[in-house]
Amino acid sequence: MGDVLDFPSQRAQGLAWLDRELRKLLASRGADQALIDFAATQLTEIYCEVGDAEQQTISITLPPGLGDAQRDQLYDQISEGLASMRQQNHSLLVRLMARLVLTELKLFQHQR
Repeated sequence: MGDVLDFPSQRAQGLAWLDRELRKLLASRGADQALIDFAATQLTEIYCEVGDAEQQTISITLPPGLGDAQRDQLYDQISEGLASMRQQNHSLLVRLMARLVLTELKLFQHQR
């Protein structure tokens, strides 16, 4: 049996959802099409940059002589720690991304 591939990818689905929701929110608040398009473009660019920055890997050389149980326990502890760090970083990046988009929207409105 083959592997199941999500199409579009989860990242593309998430980006489409953000774009759609941002457009609806701005339209409901009376934004014109130029502002909506600018906001969506900024959000897309920033979201892609953040997504790329979150793709991190590490390599660890384990000491010789570790048993299977010790190796598995160490692997689990490292994986849990990294998952926690990723979640905290992602949360921070999303908040910063929202602030950046709002700031750029204000600047865009001020410049026109």
